[in-house]
Amino acid sequence: MILFAKSILSKTTTANFSNRTIRTLKSIAPDHRSTAVDGGRRYGTNDDYFATIHHISNIVRRDIYLERTLNKMCISRIVDSELVYRVLRSCCRSGIESFRFFNWARTQNPQYEPTTVEFEELLKILAKTRHWETMWKVVHQMKTQKLPISSSVVSFIIEHYGKNGLIDQAVEVFNKCNSFNCSQTTEIYNSLLFALCEVKNFQGAYALIRRMVRKGVVPDKKTYSVLVNGWCSAGKMKEAQMFLEEMSEKGFNPPVRGRDLLIDGLLNAGYLESAKGLVRKMTKEGFVPDVSTFNSLTEAICQAGEIDFCIGLYHDVCRLGLCPDIETYKIMIAASSKIGKLDEAFSILYRSIEDGNKPFPSLYAPILKGLFRNGMFDDAFSFFSDMKQKGHPPNRPIYTMILKMCTRGGRYIEAANYLIEMTEFKLSPMSRHFDMVTDGLKNCGKHDMAKKIEQLEISMRGM
Repeated sequence: MILFAKSILSKTTTANFSNRTIRTLKSIAPDHRSTAVDGGRRYGTNDDYFATIHHISNIVRRDIYLERTLNKMCISRIVDSELVYRVLRSCCRSGIESFRFFNWARTQNPQYEPTTVEFEELLKILAKTRHWETMWKVVHQMKTQKLPISSSVVSFIIEHYGKNGLIDQAVEVFNKCNSFNCSQTTEIYNSLLFALCEVKNFQGAYALIRRMVRKGVVPDKKTYSVLVNGWCSAGKMKEAQMFLEEMSEKGFNPPVRGRDLLIDGLLNAGYLESAKGLVRKMTKEGFVPDVSTFNSLTEAICQAGEIDFCIGLYHDVCRLGLCPDIETYKIMIAASSKIGKLDEAFSILYRSIEDGNKPFPSLYAPILKGLFRNGMFDDAFSFFSDMKQKGHPPNRPIYTMILKMCTRGGRYIEAANYLIEMTEFKLSPMSRHFDMVTDGLKNCGKHDMAKKIEQLEISMRGM
């Protein structure tokens, strides 16, 4: 009886949802032409078109009887390749439902002929949601219509077989590449390599590398990083190092230095101390890591709370010749400001300016916040004025942070001035920010200025 009641409730809820959806859709597009596409040109506005896609996607994801509901909407005239593709993208977590919608679209509009794009998107959805049998039905339909399957989609399928521990099926897809009119490219080799590493079959992965070399397929950075990451995650750092040395001896040099790949592999596997030790060893020998590897390492070290080590490492590698990029500066400025080392943060910021980088808000915001936290309001105001002249214009989060810090520190007049400045930059403050400033001004006896801020809010809100 309880199950029956739940079933009735589910059907009623679904029906109510469908009715609401249809009513809303009709209100948006009372005529089919408002969202139709004719020769690459849509009727009506983009808002109407995307609202229609949103409603259809909701039905596909939630409605038990989606075909019946879609039929009631009478939208067959607007079904085309673009609409089907966008709905499939929106329903990427609903495998069977997406398949049902795809079949519905093919039957409703005789003029609609699905392209490779929609077929491949559907294959990805079915692979991601582990509907393997249905996925192979779609593959058969593509072969019947003589549509090719791209190497990226074949790689996607192989990787998802590997993620689910189905290595035999992954190997089978790899061996069937010719039947898909798809050659075994480096990308496909990398996907099978990834699948083998996922199931810890490192012997098979190493054999695949040898076959890859024998067939004349050139390894790329991902080839090395996949195997090194797999070995490092299994605690086999020596094997990873030996593999890189062997590949170098054979003339297949990794596109970045082998030690950088080892550091990345250790970080991905969560071995932070081992990665730090390897970097220490590199710097003592006079070598510096690749800048992207250094950024990954410093970010992981900062998240672990070892910011002093990170700052020291930054200076060491810069002395050895590392050229920081904007991501390096962003990480180091935030880390230095967080522990109150503002002189260090200023030094790094001005070095980035000397390198030709124009400071953007998220680069100077940590310093500004650090100054406020240390009660250095006048220095903060001066620094902010300097950044407005030398850097990119401040954004809404910067002003919001300044308003909060000023009101917490009792600097209500400055907060009011920045609130007015914010509106002059066409940045709309939230209601609570107006309340925060006006309450503070009234508490300190600045009633005239509080009234001015209230009038500003009324004029902005159109009350």
